[in-house]
Amino acid sequence: MDSASAVTRAVAEFAAAHLDGPRVCIGLSGGADSVALTATACAAGLDVTALVVDHGLQPGSAEVAVAAADLARGLGADVRVLPVQVGTRGGLEAGARDARYEALDAAREGNPVLLAHTADDQAETVLLGLARGSGSRSISGMRAWNQPWGRPLLRVRRAQTLAACAELGLAVHHDPHNRDPRFTRVRVRTEVLPLLEEVLRGGVVEALGRTADALRADNDALDDWAAQVRESATVDDGLELAPLRQLPPAVRTRVIRGWLLEVGATEPTHPVICAVDDLATSPVDDTTGGDSRAQVAVGGDPTTRRVVVRNGQTLTVRLTAR
Repeated sequence: MDSASAVTRAVAEFAAAHLDGPRVCIGLSGGADSVALTATACAAGLDVTALVVDHGLQPGSAEVAVAAADLARGLGADVRVLPVQVGTRGGLEAGARDARYEALDAAREGNPVLLAHTADDQAETVLLGLARGSGSRSISGMRAWNQPWGRPLLRVRRAQTLAACAELGLAVHHDPHNRDPRFTRVRVRTEVLPLLEEVLRGGVVEALGRTADALRADNDALDDWAAQVRESATVDDGLELAPLRQLPPAVRTRVIRGWLLEVGATEPTHPVICAVDDLATSPVDDTTGGDSRAQVAVGGDPTTRRVVVRNGQTLTVRLTAR
């Protein structure tokens, strides 16, 4: 029972560090990671409601959901099965993820939701963020606790959850999508990480986890600094530029990103943030008093376009008809 005991200990330590009480929901897919999490959470004394999301993407998905629900009941958990409709925005993976999180959030009834992401999932996330050039926020990976979402297994390897299920005699579902090379994450899991482990002689997953932890601490410090500046620089819906002038770019762009979100911008991408930063730091034209004809589109809807403009020493948002 070595693996089952190790996973149970990880869940118990997480609960002691982050949870206010024993009642939790768990996102249960029927795979080894979420089955191990459900079993060990029950063993650790938590009051578990398993939320089984049926994405309806594969033949027999309803039967898989029923089997997962029956397993959870056998472990002593309450169960809810949540059928969802998966959209197409951002591709199949993104659509499934969005539908899953929406369903879990709607069903949790004010309780935290524990998710079964492992150290291997964290390593994959860091590598994907690095390859996409997404910046330090993406490379810092997933947080163990980001209320209401908890991830007790980020220090646990996938092999341990498989071994824990075997030790406990629990049947698990092996999702064909987790072996489908059409999905980028699957290829990172089955090709890239094993190659890195071979070339670097092991320890890659753990090293990527440590990298994520270090970057997250740095990001938190910079975000706190930026939040303080943004609070002092925001006037009505505008952002004064004077307090931004002496800031390092890493802080200034965080101020801009936070302000964009406050004024209703669609989730700002790196190019959008850089374009607004260029607008904010461009030299003052004495003939116009600092006004600029340049503008940066930051969202909107089918009838209205939302743009950032510079008026003197202030950034403001303007709505224009499409």
